[in-house]
Amino acid sequence: MTPAPIEIATGEQPRATVLLMHGLGADGNDFVPIVQELAPQLAPVGPVRFVFPNAPEMPVTINGGYRMPAWYDILGPGRPEDEAGLRRSQAAIEGWLAREKERGIPARRIVIAGFSQGCAMALLTGLRHPEALAGIVGLSGYLPLADTTAAERQPANQATPIFLAHGQRDGVVPIARAEYGREVLAGLGYAVEWHTYPMEHSVCGEEIADLGAFLARVLA
Repeated sequence: MTPAPIEIATGEQPRATVLLMHGLGADGNDFVPIVQELAPQLAPVGPVRFVFPNAPEMPVTINGGYRMPAWYDILGPGRPEDEAGLRRSQAAIEGWLAREKERGIPARRIVIAGFSQGCAMALLTGLRHPEALAGIVGLSGYLPLADTTAAERQPANQATPIFLAHGQRDGVVPIARAEYGREVLAGLGYAVEWHTYPMEHSVCGEEIADLGAFLARVLA
């Protein structure tokens, strides 16, 4: 059974939520340390609940079928995307968004975010969510099912701010793939805030500071 999401709040009675999906092979603990780093920038917003879901374990084709936490399978270069897996995880994330609304956090006070595979899931789900979100964040990832985005996107999130960041030396998700997603989104009229950093497939202090400024702005 997949573990329940990890939750950390910066204070009592949260007024906003950041739902952040980890990358391939990691788990919900992966980004827990950023809460302490972001808290000072988010202080003017009021208490914020960070929710870190855990992906289910599954065989990952590109890794020789080894079982690991993954939001969807990766078949390899030149192979089709695992649309069924993407859609399953999209449905799961929609369930976590619904839970936040049930706990009193409206969609307009929720930011959906992710790293690598988690970035793909944040973009896939956020652009298709029927209510306007506060923001969408994609770190070191790409736009999945890009060819279906125009037809499946929801008008409610047309004006939702999007933060995309990528490492200039990323050898796992080449920056060109991220740039392609940025161009698709810009062509569809989305407001994309684009950042690059001299790093590999990881995060850095400057990126966290930029992310904090974005979150403080969209949750103000």
